[in-house]
Amino acid sequence: MKTKQINNERARRAAIVRKGLKYALCILIAVVMLFPMYWMFTTSFKTPMNVAKFPPQWWPNPWTLENYAEIFTQRPFLKYLWNSLYTAVLTTAGVVLFSSLAGYAFAKIKFRGSGILFMVILCGMMMPIEVTIIPIYTALASMGLADNHLGIIIVPMFGYCGAFGTFLMRQNFLTVPSELVQAAKLDGASQPRIFLRIMMPMAVSSISTLVIWTFLQSWNNFLLPLVLLSSSDNFTLPLGISLLSNESGMRWELVMAAATFSSVPILIVFYLCQNKFMASLSMSGMKG
Repeated sequence: MKTKQINNERARRAAIVRKGLKYALCILIAVVMLFPMYWMFTTSFKTPMNVAKFPPQWWPNPWTLENYAEIFTQRPFLKYLWNSLYTAVLTTAGVVLFSSLAGYAFAKIKFRGSGILFMVILCGMMMPIEVTIIPIYTALASMGLADNHLGIIIVPMFGYCGAFGTFLMRQNFLTVPSELVQAAKLDGASQPRIFLRIMMPMAVSSISTLVIWTFLQSWNNFLLPLVLLSSSDNFTLPLGISLLSNESGMRWELVMAAATFSSVPILIVFYLCQNKFMASLSMSGMKG
């Protein structure tokens, strides 16, 4: 009996040690992943002299708001922010709409050549934009969209973001039993009604994933606006941040201030979509 108690105590201690090591590993990984955000945030409050110090200054001393004041008063930061915000929102809305429609058609509507067409879309998703950027610019320039926000909206919508969204939504709709769709047709429901009332509510998790991914892609897009946009009034945030320099080089304190503020919309979108994603998982578990 005593030996059994000793073995149980050893097993309990070993379990505590393993649990402690797991927590320590998770904390270490979290620190490594969060350190760049910490450095970005603290650097945005440093003076130019303290940014260039060696060894590095881990904590701003003194704290200053001059960097934020400069990007808002002396730089057209709000203009760049608005250009990025509304183009990202329109791109995300368009990708979700058209990808959901295309995904539903490929998953639940049988038509001739659907397999070949879907393979063409997948090939488009695998094609890097660096390969197609010159034909894209030539086509948009011929339509008068070279220096226009419409160009940086429709290219991701019907390009790489739309292709990925179509693949994602198709895979989601394939998990919906076809008997459910057939039952809705027997009840007299049309295809648009089936799509809106049955399929879309069951794809909330995939839509949330697509919203986060597309918004992030559009928000951080640098190459496409760099090639298409020429007037500074149309610049998006990545292009605007790249202009934060002077004769001596890049103003890193201004870059960090702009990056800190520009990360807020991404965090808001992620937080909202994460809540919807978790709610959809809870509802699916209750129904199961």
